[in-house]
Amino acid sequence: MCGIAVIYGGEDPDLADCMVRLLSHRGPDGKGVAVLSKTALAHCRLSIIDPAGGHQPLFNEDKSCAVIANGEIYNHGRLRQSLAARHQFRTLSDSEVLVHLYEEHGVNMVSLLDGMFAFAVTDGERLLVARDHIGIKPLYCGVRKEGGRRLLLFASEMKALAPFVDAIYELPPGSYYDTETGWRRYYMVPDPPLSNKSIESWVREVRTTLERSVVKQLMSDVPLGVFLSGGLDSAIIAAIAKRHMSTLHTFTVGIEGSHDLEAARLVARHIGSEHHEYIFTPQEVLRHLTQIIYHLESFDQDVVRSAIPTYFCSRLASDWVKVVLCGEGADELFAGYRYYKSISDPASLHKELRRSLMTLHNINLQRVDRMTMAHGLEGRVPFLDKEMIALALKIPPRLKLPRTDKGQLVEKWLLRIAFEDLLPKNIVWRTKEQFDEGSGTVQLLADIVRESVKDWDVHRYAAQYAPLRLQSPEECLYHRIFTEVFERSQLMVPSIGRWSQRAYPQAYLAPIAFPL
Repeated sequence: MCGIAVIYGGEDPDLADCMVRLLSHRGPDGKGVAVLSKTALAHCRLSIIDPAGGHQPLFNEDKSCAVIANGEIYNHGRLRQSLAARHQFRTLSDSEVLVHLYEEHGVNMVSLLDGMFAFAVTDGERLLVARDHIGIKPLYCGVRKEGGRRLLLFASEMKALAPFVDAIYELPPGSYYDTETGWRRYYMVPDPPLSNKSIESWVREVRTTLERSVVKQLMSDVPLGVFLSGGLDSAIIAAIAKRHMSTLHTFTVGIEGSHDLEAARLVARHIGSEHHEYIFTPQEVLRHLTQIIYHLESFDQDVVRSAIPTYFCSRLASDWVKVVLCGEGADELFAGYRYYKSISDPASLHKELRRSLMTLHNINLQRVDRMTMAHGLEGRVPFLDKEMIALALKIPPRLKLPRTDKGQLVEKWLLRIAFEDLLPKNIVWRTKEQFDEGSGTVQLLADIVRESVKDWDVHRYAAQYAPLRLQSPEECLYHRIFTEVFERSQLMVPSIGRWSQRAYPQAYLAPIAFPL
């Protein structure tokens, strides 16, 4: 995982270098800048595959075409084999296949990729930038007016654009931008007909598909571990991973006495992982809150809350590994959130699950990406593999959220059944708790917020920013910090969570136009 910065429309390596320096936390293992005609590429690297040889930008044989990439291409081995007879590879990096795929397939290359990625490939005159299917890896763009010309800028985080552009736009998941043909969507969250298979068939398919995804994402030339919250989703990922690794590091954080710490210890003992935990204090949260919001690039109350334990867990993990797997996406695929229980109509529940998947990119996936990258760590999400998404959306909602004989709704029922033999019974049937709740963060924050806002008029502050509809004193506090750490914070708001202009499916279905 890395940070990328692109300038299209004129040679400006110094600006590209300035942009990528603002992303240096994403790639502490090296930096590279290259200019091809009217395109400048800059890259900071976190080395995961081929640590010694995969420095970027990467070039084709005659250096007429170059690529920079953030993320992992899980099917790079097969793609490399298909290209080897016609191309010369100089490294073992998974990203090198991108430049040769572009030479052979042009923009159609994006449909051949299996992974999490944001990349830019260019021959100097033409530029292609693309983002993975569900938005695991981030990519933003903006326009810079410079004299009589306009430059098109792209970067992994908004903080690398805000000082230099007039507006910021998020590149939607599953889409690409080509300077000759414009914006195109190459992937939509599927909406297949529901299938009425037996429970046994679904259990078999869910297990096989998720295990295949986890094994695929164990690809790494550096140490790898799993975030273990103590909940079902991360426990399943850890249990599967341990079956394929002799040594697995697992990581948990929380306040003293939190539910997550106790549950995670139980899972770690059961699967035999090398377990690490960290107990954070209210003083630490307050001390790191500004840094968390700076890296997160959001002031959304719910996102900041869940980012706090993820931040500390990432810091802990970075002392031991460079890659972590986590359980993001399971709640959206298998109906894990509490509010789903209020949706009684199966068709409406299915529709809401799809909508939830389509909004992950600038909420939970943004949290995972930013908090891991703040510590030079790569986060992977096996539940959000394309094959897993396609399978889960065929499963009838009644098997995800059924009602028991006693009238109780059981979230993620099919997922629990599918993996109940791998984990302790009380973990399999543990009631869903969000990371910020199970870790004790919510209770802790109540005291912090009360103390932090006691000397200023929160209601007046909320009225000052009325269009944002700040929900609480807590969110007002986060917004104030956000505006303090980002001088041009107003440019970032339209790409943040619930304020995003493209946060809902109907927006994604509309034609996408870039304001050039």
